[in-house]
Amino acid sequence: MIVWLNGTHGAGKTTTSTLVQQLLPDSRVFDAEKVGETLMDIKPGLPGPGADNFQHWPPWRPLVVETARHVLDYTGGTLVVPMTVLVERYWREISTGLARYDIPVRHFVLHADQDTLRGRIQGDPVLGPSAFRLRYLEPYAEAARTWLLGAAEVVDTTHLTPDLAARRIARAVTG
Repeated sequence: MIVWLNGTHGAGKTTTSTLVQQLLPDSRVFDAEKVGETLMDIKPGLPGPGADNFQHWPPWRPLVVETARHVLDYTGGTLVVPMTVLVERYWREISTGLARYDIPVRHFVLHADQDTLRGRIQGDPVLGPSAFRLRYLEPYAEAARTWLLGAAEVVDTTHLTPDLAARRIARAVTG
């Protein structure tokens, strides 16, 4: 199984994914961003859109699917994937690809209001304020309005600690 934690920067995906992994037996965290970083390391760079967001490169989505499939074939259990996907077509490519391999996906969106997200990004003690992360607030709001919140189980993290969010997700997954 895959437990996909979606949501924009500042929603708490990375922190929550580690906590969810600790609550789910036989689980691992798979950071699909590393697949994108591998694509970004290709020299000379890949053509077309993607230099600013590797998700726009067509190889990224099937490589995420194949990597997850191979890891699950090797280890079994559950992969917890903390990864923002705001383009509906990209999410459909990934979820359809996983379904072709009969890999069940529980898709959660860690949601918070724009002011909370902005405050978390600007006050991040590890990464510091980030124009890159702030740039995704509006695309996240648009995705939330148009498709994302209807395509996932929503966990509102506005007033939840990462620990409480992780417990809620783990309970939902384990029944």
